[in-house]
Amino acid sequence: MTSFFGDIPKLRFTGPQSEETFVYRHYDPDEVVLGKRLEEHLRFAVAYWHSFAWPGGDPFGGQTFDRPWFDADSMEMARLKADVAFEMFELLGAPYFCFHDADVRPEGDSFGETIANLESMIDYIGPKMESTGTKLLWGTANLFSHRRFMAGAATNPDPDVFAWSAATIKACMDATQKLGGENYVLWGGREGYETLLNTDLTREAEQAGRMLAKVVDYKHKIGFEGTILIEPKPQEPTKHQYDYDVATVYGFLKRFGLENEVKLNIEQGHAILAGHSFEHELAMAASLGVLGSIDMNRNDYQSGWDTDQFPNSVPEVALAYYEILKAGGFTTGGTNFDAKLRRQSLDPQDLILAHAGAMDICARGLKAAAAMLEDGGLETMRAERYAGWDASDAKAMLADDDLDTIFAHVASNDLRPEPRSGRQEVLENWISRFV
Repeated sequence: MTSFFGDIPKLRFTGPQSEETFVYRHYDPDEVVLGKRLEEHLRFAVAYWHSFAWPGGDPFGGQTFDRPWFDADSMEMARLKADVAFEMFELLGAPYFCFHDADVRPEGDSFGETIANLESMIDYIGPKMESTGTKLLWGTANLFSHRRFMAGAATNPDPDVFAWSAATIKACMDATQKLGGENYVLWGGREGYETLLNTDLTREAEQAGRMLAKVVDYKHKIGFEGTILIEPKPQEPTKHQYDYDVATVYGFLKRFGLENEVKLNIEQGHAILAGHSFEHELAMAASLGVLGSIDMNRNDYQSGWDTDQFPNSVPEVALAYYEILKAGGFTTGGTNFDAKLRRQSLDPQDLILAHAGAMDICARGLKAAAAMLEDGGLETMRAERYAGWDASDAKAMLADDDLDTIFAHVASNDLRPEPRSGRQEVLENWISRFV
């Protein structure tokens, strides 16, 4: 045990009326909803990077957090960081965590030393996972922080950077498999461009497609049974990133014949940056058959960048989980809190309570979503809106009739269709019953 969290107790469910601080008021992992325990529905994961590696900086200022493992970039500090991380996982009762390689190991003086550091930390983390029961939702490679990635990783104009990135992905996939990870994520933090004046779009897209194909091939080579995930993001830091949103990524997958091999990890904050709602991106992914996992956070709607705040809106979260439950729920995916404290929230208890509050919000949202599905009112009203397409002549028109036939039908029957209400306010009022 470390002394970082002091005497903070392990959190437990007490109910919504509790006045205690370190408790869950809405998240009871054993509560059964739609035939499954809440823990199995939500599959919560803690993000190693924001919780233990992020120093509290922003675009205008540096470190504000004073963590004991920040003093030196060494294996000793990496092990201390892991000790604190798994203490927090136990305090929260979080079933999963997620990590980048750079979160858990220090950079070495050579590629070989860096990989050796990663392998050593994987050996250190494995027994901790076994003793705490914490599992790995997904692993990934940090291919964006170091200056070598300033022009991208897979899309970099320098083939040596492509090679370095591919080798790092290989090592991270090995680490993910060794720890029993249920997914592997590819996040193109700098796969994009600042100006077309020095960019070959065709070449960079081909490089990205080849890298992803190599990842899929390696998955099958090593027998990794998890899911390969891509995380869409539209902008920030580059002016235009290739994995802009769900539809863009799906087009990319179709272009390279990988739509049946890869699913998506969708983040609320990224959806907002793309000009979409979170539920839109989730519904689009479900419609296309590529919904995999989610990063649950929120953006400040008054800021034009990715603020990665913990969720606090039950209605927003409920609409997101409605789309997830309607699609059948998570399989290998889950709810990762890709969220960070505000840089003025300095204390260890802030880290615990931010996650506890977010888990309560998600539990309330999922239960509201489940109640909406069980009621069936939204789907009934949706079905009524499209009921005309169930008629045999409408089906025939869509499937078989050419434009001449349709023209003759409209002319002979003197069709004069009148608009019908979309009933948006009625539907919004209906949803308010549950949230």
